[in-house]
Amino acid sequence: MSVAYLAKPEAVDSFDLFNQALSFSTGNGAELDLVEAHKFFNLAALNGNQEAKLRRRELSEIMTENQISAAQRAARDWLNRASN
Repeated sequence: MSVAYLAKPEAVDSFDLFNQALSFSTGNGAELDLVEAHKFFNLAALNGNQEAKLRRRELSEIMTENQISAAQRAARDWLNRASN
């Protein structure tokens, strides 16, 4: 399930968000994209997924500050779009 463009985050569970993040972080099922991976790990973590918190922290160790900032903005934008 691709959750990248779903409008309502409450319609997506943390498992789907986590799996989307895994796809972006490994390039398996999606193009490798660390910013998107971090975004979806962050969204999954916000929905209570403990493994996502760990993976987000590990991913942050190999990302630049600019990449992390971009991922955080993307997560906020995704949540803001969904709330409108």
